[in-house]
Amino acid sequence: MLRLGPSIHEFLLKQIVDATAKPWHDEVEKRMTKPAVHIADTDDAIAARFPVMQELRPHLKDAADLVARVRRMQKQGFELAYVAEGGKPVACMGFRDCEMLHRNQSFYVDDLVTLPAVRSKGYGGILLDWLEARAKREGKGNIHLDSGTQRLDAHHFYFRQRFGITSFHFVKTF
Repeated sequence: MLRLGPSIHEFLLKQIVDATAKPWHDEVEKRMTKPAVHIADTDDAIAARFPVMQELRPHLKDAADLVARVRRMQKQGFELAYVAEGGKPVACMGFRDCEMLHRNQSFYVDDLVTLPAVRSKGYGGILLDWLEARAKREGKGNIHLDSGTQRLDAHHFYFRQRFGITSFHFVKTF
């Protein structure tokens, strides 16, 4: 039989008391309550996403440039989804409905970005889970995206989200 000394016994008893006194249910509830995903569909809503989008797309000049580009792309089915924390956008995902001869209808993610200060809080996963649910509702078989070869942290994230590498993307710039 294992005998616990008074100090170990007191320590364990304190841990049990502390654990039952903590409002653990509040923490569990916070984790279960996911922020809503919204679509930026007005000029003001699109412009307000500029600080987030500029993290991934530094070539964007300003909010007006983002609005103009998104409005042109919307004519091709582009949508800009986002998640907010405290009323401010923290993560964005640009995507479009895509059909190609080599695959059935799917969604293609053009952009997926979270502000550096709130990375690893699950916002990217929330956006991808939302898009997957929508894809399933609309009868699409998959989600595609490209990621720059230098973005190793993003690649690890995509693997955790169950994405696989299925091809190389080639570009000829001239």
